[in-house]
Amino acid sequence: MQRLRRLVRQRSVRRRDGAFVTEGSKLVAAAIDAGCRLEAVYYAPSALASPGPVAVLAGCRATGIRVFGLAEGVMERIADATTPQPLLAVVGAIDVGLDAVLGAPLLLVLVDVRDPGNLGAILRIAGGCGAGGVVCCEGTADLYNPKTVRASAGSLFSVPVVVGTPPATALAAIGMAGYRRAGTAARGGEDYATADLGPKVALVFGNEAQGLGTELARLLDTVVTIPMAGRTESLNVATAAAVLGFALARRSRLRPGGPYDEPT
Repeated sequence: MQRLRRLVRQRSVRRRDGAFVTEGSKLVAAAIDAGCRLEAVYYAPSALASPGPVAVLAGCRATGIRVFGLAEGVMERIADATTPQPLLAVVGAIDVGLDAVLGAPLLLVLVDVRDPGNLGAILRIAGGCGAGGVVCCEGTADLYNPKTVRASAGSLFSVPVVVGTPPATALAAIGMAGYRRAGTAARGGEDYATADLGPKVALVFGNEAQGLGTELARLLDTVVTIPMAGRTESLNVATAAAVLGFALARRSRLRPGGPYDEPT
């Protein structure tokens, strides 16, 4: 139980063990469906009263995943949520190398995005808009933080994610692979609706407060902006990722000759 608490609370332990905790029957089921390596599953007594957790536990036992019951009140001492789920699993690390995502038409690149909730939301957006990978550069929030895992709503297990690459190294490799690297800025860039981003694009998002630093400008091919009306200055980084990601997904659907071809 002490190890579980440390995995939930300490990034250093997650790194050392190459493992993290995912909570709730839906996320545990998503990890299993994605073929992740589950070290073990733990459940509180209340899990046995709900059909979702019961089904997941039965599937775990049928496939040889170790299952352990916890005494009343133990789950509350392990989990970091105010109202913890009655089921959790220890999952092996699932991040991939940069080469594994370089064939996808759309990548989302995060530079110094610090909030775990924002990171999780961007993973969910990446899954929804069809991005082929998310590159979490060095300095970005921990992929395996419980808040990130929860906010991803299972997309963590379906979208390939790269972690820990220095921003300059990642952007240089992405450029060499033929991507148009489009930085994002609150103002001063091309209007995202009309910018020519090409068939392979990497959208690059910076820190929530400071955006992208000027030192990365030489590694960008263009900068795009979402025009704001009224007094609104900018969007939250996850919201901006949603606007831009789904705009590019729409372009792909409507591309001449594609399955959604229609007059423009």
